[in-house]
Amino acid sequence: MKKILLIEDDHQVCAIVKKGLEEENFEVTIATDGDTGLSMASEENYDLMILDIMLPKKSGLEVCTRIRHTSNIPILLLTALGTAENVAEGLNRGADDYLVKPFKFIELIARINSLLRRAGREEEKSEVYKFSGVVLNNTSKTVTVNDQEVALTSTEFKLLLLLMKMPNKVYSRQEILERVWEVNFDLGTNVVDVYINYLRKKLDKHGSPKIIHTVVGMGYVLREK
Repeated sequence: MKKILLIEDDHQVCAIVKKGLEEENFEVTIATDGDTGLSMASEENYDLMILDIMLPKKSGLEVCTRIRHTSNIPILLLTALGTAENVAEGLNRGADDYLVKPFKFIELIARINSLLRRAGREEEKSEVYKFSGVVLNNTSKTVTVNDQEVALTSTEFKLLLLLMKMPNKVYSRQEILERVWEVNFDLGTNVVDVYINYLRKKLDKHGSPKIIHTVVGMGYVLREK
């Protein structure tokens, strides 16, 4: 189920949009001002954001600018100001699309689905893996936890990539040696255990839940607690 963050201060619009999107099998979370929306966006991973321009506490344009510093989440702007200048400013601030109020729900759904398809193609192209708040981009060689970048060594990155490519698969220590260190014999050390520990500590430091688990006598697995 795709998760959508709706940042909108009109309670009637919120109620209508939330009900309609939930009927389309989306999970919808609502924030009614810019500050709350920014806070929620930093605490949770959403698949798409619907953002009103005219908001209390912080404008939608300011929220959009701030979000773009840390996230590539698709952003759909809602605006009552449908002039070319206002639309251009929103797109220049990093929004992906816009919809002028009042709008038909069928058009909202079409734009949301279009943005999600586009995001999916870009994610596939750039080899992005996501699991429980951890995002690994194998193209840019970056890892973030709750939108905070985590500095990993090359070996730690390869180890996390192996686990994230196939969550819930138990990898033996020998398999990990072969895939990460590219050796097909036992090194006679606990190097795998040491690097698993390094990786856990770095992810934990940035607020990741425990996702790398020891399976006694078998190896390691990436899964929810």
